Amino acid sequence: MELRRRLTFALILLLVLISFSTLGYRALGGPSVGLLQALYMAVITVAGVGYGEIVETASHPALRIFNIFIVLFGVAITVYVFSIVAAFIVQLEVSNPFWRRRMQRHLDELSDHFIVCGLGDTARAVVTELQKTKTCCAVIEISEDNLRKMKELHADLFHELPYTIGDATEEDVLEKCGLSRAKGLVTTLPVDKDNLVITVLARQRFPRLRIVSRATDRKFADRMMKAGANTTVSPSQIGGLRMASEAIRPHAVGFLDILIKEQGKTLRVEEIEIHTASPWASKRLDQIDLKGRMNLLVLGLKHPAGSGLPEFVVNPSDHATVSPGGVIIALGDMLDIDRARSEASVSSDAY
Repeated sequence: MELRRRLTFALILLLVLISFSTLGYRALGGPSVGLLQALYMAVITVAGVGYGEIVETASHPALRIFNIFIVLFGVAITVYVFSIVAAFIVQLEVSNPFWRRRMQRHLDELSDHFIVCGLGDTARAVVTELQKTKTCCAVIEISEDNLRKMKELHADLFHELPYTIGDATEEDVLEKCGLSRAKGLVTTLPVDKDNLVITVLARQRFPRLRIVSRATDRKFADRMMKAGANTTVSPSQIGGLRMASEAIRPHAVGFLDILIKEQGKTLRVEEIEIHTASPWASKRLDQIDLKGRMNLLVLGLKHPAGSGLPEFVVNPSDHATVSPGGVIIALGDMLDIDRARSEASVSSDAY
């Protein structure tokens, strides 16, 4: 209701300004200015369209001064009206039952996606990274007002983002976001107990689901790991490590920032899984030639357990062999990474 009152007030302001300016142009413009001309002049001035003057102001100083005030007030009121209209449209999208049914259909079509629980600062950074790397994701947020504000402030980020409104600690809400079809779950709620509950619910039903949980208290981090989280992340600890790195190795941090923030490219350190049927399995790195063919820099290899080889090999030589079931860790543009993944996933028979 508050937003409706603001919208009504904004439209009344706009109508009053147009009416006042129409009367002003009619009174100051002289007998040659008709009502339609004055109204047209008022509309194009308030809207800032930039058409030529219908009412001549060059020889009328008073009319020109009046026009200056109309332009100033018109710009301010027009911007205010458009901002309120945009907020009103967002509210209709969030609360409209038809829109919610459409969103639920979208959620029902998702698979191999990540579910992000919560929509605070941490979750916003998570969603931004997932979208930059073209990783499918959906969001669960309990506060409709918070979701509406996020859509207003970050329209580019949340324009096509699937979401559901509800309590992420409830199993049916998680299922609305397709938990049974999800690849992973990232829970970022501000209360550690809630993140622990979500971890337990998800792990009990899906033993192979990848779960990343936020933990501000070290005691809860240990409990989350025991409850089934694959890993826990402390924002304060990560922030502290970043500050220390900025102090002692600023150039290295600056280089990593360039990788993350470079415009026109999405440079990332990513992993390329090598399945047993992959054409890259049991091949040497110089035979695959990721650097020459795809401009990817190999930083490391991960060998599967039981292979008799070290789990991780940092900066492997060109003669290192890629183990079936292993992982190549490479640095490069996401488009090249996706191309490499596609080639690596093709069965050896089709290669």
